[in-house]
Amino acid sequence: MIGRFARWMTPETRSRRILLGLGIYVVTVAIFAILAGDRIVRHTAYNHYALMADAWVHGHQELVGGPPGYSGMNDFALFEGKWFISFPPFPAVLMTPFVWLAGSAENFRDGQFVVWLSGIGPGVLFLVLEKLRRTGRSERSEVDNVRLALLFAFGTVYFFSAVQGTVWYAAHVVGVGLAALFVLFALDCERPILAGLMLGFMFLTRPTTALVGMFFVLEAIRIAGKDYSKLVDLAVKSAVPVGACLAFAAFLNHARFHTWDPSAFGHEYLQVGWKTRIDRWGLFSFHFLPRNISVMFASLPWKPLASDTLQLEVLGMTFVVPHYVISGHGVALWFTTPFYFFLLRPKQITATWTAALVAALGPMAMNLLYQNSGWFQFGYRFSNDYAVFLFVMLAMGLPRLGRGFWVLAAWSIGINFFGARSFERGDFTDWYSHEAAAPMRRYNGSATLDLVYPPD
Repeated sequence: MIGRFARWMTPETRSRRILLGLGIYVVTVAIFAILAGDRIVRHTAYNHYALMADAWVHGHQELVGGPPGYSGMNDFALFEGKWFISFPPFPAVLMTPFVWLAGSAENFRDGQFVVWLSGIGPGVLFLVLEKLRRTGRSERSEVDNVRLALLFAFGTVYFFSAVQGTVWYAAHVVGVGLAALFVLFALDCERPILAGLMLGFMFLTRPTTALVGMFFVLEAIRIAGKDYSKLVDLAVKSAVPVGACLAFAAFLNHARFHTWDPSAFGHEYLQVGWKTRIDRWGLFSFHFLPRNISVMFASLPWKPLASDTLQLEVLGMTFVVPHYVISGHGVALWFTTPFYFFLLRPKQITATWTAALVAALGPMAMNLLYQNSGWFQFGYRFSNDYAVFLFVMLAMGLPRLGRGFWVLAAWSIGINFFGARSFERGDFTDWYSHEAAAPMRRYNGSATLDLVYPPD
């Protein structure tokens, strides 16, 4: 057995890459499960995907009897007197057989299911980075790629996202896994049908992420060159599964909301406090851009006027620390992930690096135009939509990852560990502000920044 394992771990073999990817999966899932705590032994309060799957199991689209009481009526759509789940359906598709086996949405442990999925993104990202190394587009070593995959898991906002289990974060976990698989299949257009399928599933999970399809388009143009027949062949092979997913979305939306628009999943029918701004400005508008830019780049922890202290427990040890509070909008992306600064000074820019940049800019731009900042969150969670592409750029753009990079990486791991441990935890309620107003206005009594969305 030892000899067989040694053969499997022979350098530069496919089996070694797969085993290392599985190792990353196991490590990340184990740590995520520990940080998830009791979320893995019961259903979450916001198990919307499980509720959607349960409705399908019973042969209908609407929630018969309305949303369950434990959900607090949070993020449900009301249309023609019926209640629906308006979140794109692919995570519910994954949950459906397990909800059927469990017998009901309440008997299904959706938080645990999400934790099981959470290791896919980092594990597949390692395979992506190794493919870049093997094809000569990255100077990273195998060890570097293991470190980067683990840094993605624990040094970005993916860490706190992966341990939540609730509907919004379940979509991020599924979306990250699909994005990593998409890049793996799309590189060199090696698997166009599978790349198209992953892209379609991404649309059915977080629709704006479908804009990363530009990565495949640019790779196809690079690979095909002046061979237009090959370009058409790649386009058709990738487009067929995307079209099938769009058709499924159109059918689902027509069955619920009487529209054949595949992107109209029903968020405009949400019964939420900010519905007036959705009715006035729509789901996407330049009107939301200033607020979202502020959240992404300028939101920081703030110190209340009453200068008191809090007790912080870490690994069984108690520390007395200054009392800072995090806005419900979360903290800025550069604060949670400062090593992203290295993206601003790439040492080498290639066609694939550029394709990754274009792919990242699509969902980034749409998120900045979205009516929601990501509230309620520890860090800027929408960055999960394109983080895989940022790591591809880091791996390809830098000749070496020096001490400065790893110092910032250590900070990122520490701050995101705090987010995973503290966000939505009862013993950390004093660390987070649930007020719609931005507490940063009260920093030293000066109006230095206002994250409050203007009244409608």
